[in-house]
Amino acid sequence: MKGKTHSTEEIIRILRQADGGVTAQSVCRKHNISEQTFYRWKKKYGDMELADARRLKELEKENAELKKMLAESMLENRVLKEVNSKKW
Repeated sequence: MKGKTHSTEEIIRILRQADGGVTAQSVCRKHNISEQTFYRWKKKYGDMELADARRLKELEKENAELKKMLAESMLENRVLKEVNSKKW
């Protein structure tokens, strides 16, 4: 069963609570996450600020769009090459 997904901003706020002197165990208990999840988040988002996280989200979205555009153009090129290679 898949649990609740947290936004990047929420994850960073949770990590900042642990930086404030509260133990990781109590933070995990408070937010109902496993310690493994906490340390995985810390590895990925540990040194980020909220502005950095928002920028990362924008870049990931832009990257996905660019990959989609590239795949579409490659498919179109392949179709055009196939049509041009046939002798009429």
